[in-house]
Amino acid sequence: MSATPTPAVGQVWQDNDPRQDSRQVRIVELTDTHALVTLVQPRNPVSSARAGRRTRIRLDRFRPISTGYRYVRTEATP
Repeated sequence: MSATPTPAVGQVWQDNDPRQDSRQVRIVELTDTHALVTLVQPRNPVSSARAGRRTRIRLDRFRPISTGYRYVRTEATP
């Protein structure tokens, strides 16, 4: 089993909450306590969230638990 990486700009993480239906976010900026992320794949057709929407997430939620996020991949930054 591989270790979960430290959150970094350009990484894509997936929400573990089953109500979010595999929502993925890309980290675009980091502070000491939060990550500014952009919504990559809003898969829930009922949700009002759209791709490109920005929000902040506490860094301690970037771990693979039921209320957290799991690492998916790192994308090249433009």
